[in-house]
Amino acid sequence: MKQINLVIAEDNDQLRSTLEKDIKDYEEINLIAAVKSGTEALEILTKEKVDVVVSDLVLSGIDGFSLMEKCKENDINARFLILSSLSSETFINKSMELGAYYYMLKPLETSLLVERIKLVSEGEAEKQNNINYNKNKILDEKISNIFITVGIPAHIKGYQFLREAIKLATERPEIINSITKELYPSIAKHFATTSSKVERAIRHAIEVAWNRGKIENINDVFGIKVYNSNEKPTNGEFIALVADKMLLEG
Repeated sequence: MKQINLVIAEDNDQLRSTLEKDIKDYEEINLIAAVKSGTEALEILTKEKVDVVVSDLVLSGIDGFSLMEKCKENDINARFLILSSLSSETFINKSMELGAYYYMLKPLETSLLVERIKLVSEGEAEKQNNINYNKNKILDEKISNIFITVGIPAHIKGYQFLREAIKLATERPEIINSITKELYPSIAKHFATTSSKVERAIRHAIEVAWNRGKIENINDVFGIKVYNSNEKPTNGEFIALVADKMLLEG
C-alpha cells in the first residue's frame, strides 16, 4: 500500500498536537512533519516529496496564502487542503485561486479530514472553482458544526430536515414567513416524505438539544444569551436564528 506523504502546518499548538497524534493511527498516511510556521513547512516541502499539505491560513513566519504562492513559484506539486476557522468567502475564493483542493472549517473530526486527504491525494477531488458548489459545502459544514455544539445528534431524522430548512432559509430568507405553506413542503418533497413528518422531526431535534442541557452552548454559538433552560424556541425561531447567523457570517 502506497502511503500518502503528509505535512501539517498548524499554528494552534493543541490542535497540531491532536492531529499529529490521531493521524499516526492511519497506516495509509505517512506524516512527515507537523509544524507551526509556514516557513518551516516551505523548508520541508523544498526537500521532501510531499503529496498533501494540510495548512491553516494563519501561520507564523509566512501565512498559508504565501506558502501556496511560494510552492507555485518553485514548482512544488504538493496539493493543499486548507483547514481554517475563517469562513469569509474572500479567504475561501483566494485559497481556491491559489490551487487549494478543499477548504474545511474547524472544528472537525480527524476521520473526516483523513477522508479528504485521501481524495486529494488520489486526484479524485476536483478543485472547487465553482463558487456555488463551494458555498454549499462550507454552509453544510458550518451548520453541522452548530448542530454538534448544541447537541443535535446526526442519526435522527430531524437533523437532515433541520439542516435543509436552514439552507433554504439562507438562500431565501422570506421563506421563513411561509413555513407550513412553503418550507415544510419543500423539505418533504426533497426527502420524499410529508410536511407533518418534517415538522415533527424538526421539533424532536430541537427538543433533544434542550433535553441534553446544552443551553449554554447554544448561547455561546450566538454570542448572546438567547435562551434559558425554561425557554424553548419554535421550529421557525430556531431555523431563523441559525439562518441569520449564516447570512451575517457570509
